[in-house]
Amino acid sequence: MSRLDILSPATPVDFQAPVSFPGSPGFRDTPVLDRPEDSSLVHEKSDLTVDEGEAEKIFASLPPLHRGHPDVHLRNGIMNASRKATENKINAEKAFFVADLGQVYRQHQRWLQCMPDIEPFYAVKCNPDPYVLRLLAALGAGFDCASNGEIAKVLALGGVEPDRIVFANPCKATSFIRSAAKVGVDKMTFDNEDELYKIARTHPEAKLIVRILADDSKSVCRFGVKFGAPLEVVPRLLMKARELHLDVIGVSFHVGSGCYDPTIYDDAVRRARDAFDMGARVGYQFSLLDVGGGFEDEHLETAASVLTRAIQRYFPDRTGIKVIAEPGRYYVSRAFSLATNIIARRAPMSEGSSEQEGVSDLKTEDPRVMYYINDGVYGAFNCIMFDHQVVTPHVLSMNGSFHLSGAVAMSASSVWGPTCDSLDQVCKSVMLPSGLQVGDWLGWHEMGAYTICAASQFNGFELSEVVYTTSKGGEKVREVLRRIAADGYGHGEM
Repeated sequence: MSRLDILSPATPVDFQAPVSFPGSPGFRDTPVLDRPEDSSLVHEKSDLTVDEGEAEKIFASLPPLHRGHPDVHLRNGIMNASRKATENKINAEKAFFVADLGQVYRQHQRWLQCMPDIEPFYAVKCNPDPYVLRLLAALGAGFDCASNGEIAKVLALGGVEPDRIVFANPCKATSFIRSAAKVGVDKMTFDNEDELYKIARTHPEAKLIVRILADDSKSVCRFGVKFGAPLEVVPRLLMKARELHLDVIGVSFHVGSGCYDPTIYDDAVRRARDAFDMGARVGYQFSLLDVGGGFEDEHLETAASVLTRAIQRYFPDRTGIKVIAEPGRYYVSRAFSLATNIIARRAPMSEGSSEQEGVSDLKTEDPRVMYYINDGVYGAFNCIMFDHQVVTPHVLSMNGSFHLSGAVAMSASSVWGPTCDSLDQVCKSVMLPSGLQVGDWLGWHEMGAYTICAASQFNGFELSEVVYTTSKGGEKVREVLRRIAADGYGHGEM
């Protein structure tokens, strides 16, 4: 069973008891400081007490950008849903994301501090959010694109030159290669002979990067089964490229998405060194090393240390060599939180009953309560099936209150999505408060990577919308976005 994290009033913002939602007696719409005398909390007041009316419309085509801690906007969203419910609006309790662009900004600054010599090329496939793309573009990041659509999305921002894009898909449609040539995207990867023939026909001026096979056994999502040329094949590929008069400028690898043991980067860099030497033997002088992705938030410093030592060891003379990487989830995973409403519940019909309504043949250790929420594996939680993520809920509101006692009784429960498919299971077994009811809200952290991008509208359920905010360091984010907006940069259709 997974552990439930209870949302406690750890921030100075909270609602005076008794707490109730809009439309009920005693409701207070204005948050107050629980302990104003506590000076240690004062410095966060600007993040945590800003009224949502201060939202700023920076880009005409995008939602407004709020200020304040994400928890504030999770609570605001729940109160807004309650207001809509009192007005009998359809889908009043719709699930929603809160995205903290301040977190994305802080991750970028952290990257620059840990690996100043490795230029990040954000993996668009991870989360092509329009605000995230604009912010990273304005901060000078490059982009790892896997399709013609992703390339078009980045170039539509305006201000992003084609040389800041790597078409990092070793197996591309011929029409996509031709389209990349038309818009000036020259850097692209390959790992097989057929790809070279396609490129020679449609984009002979391309700057090619040979993707080699790396050990990805220490990652959650392994790519080696699909991509990467083994080192023994690389000499023949490079000779074929020379024969076709193609320009190969470097080497790339990928240790897999969600790398939990960064020491594996050392072996990958060693293999890249061998590939550089193979290129030299057939007449190439490589100028690019792409160390791929796999970067995890909790392991970044370790990965940076391993990569720095490995590059120094295997590439002691880096004159004329540019080093880039393809981070994705590192930037966005923690920046997005999701709020979901409990729309249905199946539990024992009476206290002490061994039967469940419509459920039979359950073992005693199996969850006795089933909660149905309004997002699932066909929506934002597709990360469970496609990205092997394990998600854990925390209580956002219960019985009309944002407070939850740490001594509340718990019971084994399962959590399910809203569709009519039995595969739509979010949590097989998790401890949740026994008193949860229909209408209460569950929250989910670290929902920014490989969630929104692959969500569908199966069964007619709408995609969860995003509320944008900036927490710590938010004014720097706003300065950057205002500047590019004033220059007309970032206004392109996406």
